[in-house]
Amino acid sequence: MAERGRRKNQVGVVTSDKMTKTVVVRIETITHHPLYKKAVRRSRSVKAHDEQNQARAGDRVRIVETRPVSQEKRWRVVEILKRAE
Repeated sequence: MAERGRRKNQVGVVTSDKMTKTVVVRIETITHHPLYKKAVRRSRSVKAHDEQNQARAGDRVRIVETRPVSQEKRWRVVEILKRAE
C-alpha cells in the first residue's frame, strides 16, 4: 500500500474575491536563472475555497492542497496571515 503524502502548504496574496466562496491567490516563488544566476520572480495563480468568505483582495493567506472542490479549485484557505491595508 502506498504511503500517503503530506498536503502541500503555500502562502500567497489574494488577487480577487469577486466569486462566492472562492478567492484567486497569487503564489510567488523566487528561483535563480540557470545560466546568469540572477534571481527571477515567478508567480502562478490558483483558485482556493474560502468557506466563510472572509478573505479580501490584498490579504496574505495560507492555503492547503485538498481534494477537487470544483473544476478548477484544488486548494482551500486555512488562515489569513495578514489583512490588506
